[in-house]
Amino acid sequence: MFDLSLSNKIISVFVIVLLLSCGGGSDSSTAPVVDSPPVIETPESPVACQNVQYPILEASFEGEIDADFIAANTIDGVTTPASRWSSLGIQEELIFDLGEVKTIGSLKIKWYQGAERQAHFSVDTSVDQGTWQNVLTESTSSGKHSGFEQVNLTPSDGRYIKLVAMGNSENDWNSIVEVQAHSCEGADGQIVDLFPNELGIELVDWYLNIPTDEDNSGTSDSIYENDLAAGYTNSEYFYASSDNGIVMRSPSYGFKTSENTSYVRVELREMLRRGDSSIRTQGVNKNNWVFGSASNQGQADAGGVDGELNVTLAVNNVTTTGENYQIGRLVIGQIHANDDEPIRLYYRKLPGNNNGSIYFAHESRVEGSDEVYVEMIGSRSNSASNPSDGIALDEKFSYRINVTANLLTVTIIRDGKDDVESTLDMSNSLFDADGQYHYFKVGVYHLNNSSDPDEYAQATFYDIRNAHTGYSQSE
Repeated sequence: MFDLSLSNKIISVFVIVLLLSCGGGSDSSTAPVVDSPPVIETPESPVACQNVQYPILEASFEGEIDADFIAANTIDGVTTPASRWSSLGIQEELIFDLGEVKTIGSLKIKWYQGAERQAHFSVDTSVDQGTWQNVLTESTSSGKHSGFEQVNLTPSDGRYIKLVAMGNSENDWNSIVEVQAHSCEGADGQIVDLFPNELGIELVDWYLNIPTDEDNSGTSDSIYENDLAAGYTNSEYFYASSDNGIVMRSPSYGFKTSENTSYVRVELREMLRRGDSSIRTQGVNKNNWVFGSASNQGQADAGGVDGELNVTLAVNNVTTTGENYQIGRLVIGQIHANDDEPIRLYYRKLPGNNNGSIYFAHESRVEGSDEVYVEMIGSRSNSASNPSDGIALDEKFSYRINVTANLLTVTIIRDGKDDVESTLDMSNSLFDADGQYHYFKVGVYHLNNSSDPDEYAQATFYDIRNAHTGYSQSE
């Protein structure tokens, strides 16, 4: 399991006092000594520092700089590499203004090329920019990941934060994509690795597709289980978020998984083999699962029987241009079979609407049959009005996809609201036939190939848990 959040370590000291009481009074006889039970005195625990994010009102830099890579890029909320601050030199001072004095305990920083090199830096704070207090001396980023890293500071009161950049492990360039300031974390100078996490994303159970082509195959790259579990990140498409999740970001255009697909994706594919490459990816084998209504032989050969997928996420961005039927839509979860898809779970938000809709599609294997669409929240219509009970961008929610024999159950779960659940009988869809196998997919399957070139779809995933009868992740 993975958990991108921190826990403060509080050591409680217990003082045990043994009280002995003696009898007395006017009686001259001596009363027996009686041992009283020990009393445990627990001092009041210190108040744990709350990890509050402070808005940074201004970022400034007085040195020479490229007009495209200004200081303001580090606080604009855009986490793509093009939106960064860059400067060449040692002792380059980037100053952040919180607007008022706060207790500062940590920074979360997304370094440019954070997975390829280590950045060298120090941090000072000040209430007035006249006197500075050093709160982190000559630290170095991990060099492991291209997402956010948390840097714990000596807690201090200040309005201004000065990040003194001192080049990196390859050259004297300093480059930062995004910075956040937070309250006290109580661990001086510690670099906290936010990726991988412990929330339930067992990455050795998955491989990843991203729309690059580093192997010159003509199709998108695949990062397989062991490399993914070892901490692979990509600064544009797959990285740790500042709020303890994994960002998956898909452009509208890029390399695709095959010539037969029309759309780009950044998506995880379930791999029950867990890095054992002697097991083939496809087939009724220990890498894939089958329905509980499949034959006894099929169930014996498969890696698991039936399945449940639990995911917590927030959709951060959707497209606003393109063909009418493609605008604002993406698939956030799937069950894939040999050639067909028992379910594709959609999120869609149209321009002008505050909230998005949730619906799913079921594709039967029966020749000539039409796809079945089930609307769960709002409408899938190209002209849908704002769904009053819909899901806004950046709003966290969960979904559960469950297959038991031929019964498909889909549930949408939100804090403070009733669950929304739909079921579909797949008995006549032929997915339990001999030779049919299945696997879950999770991510951003971006179903818009007609938008403006700079548009993209993005979601942040906080929890991904897959389970099957007869399958154990501890194996």
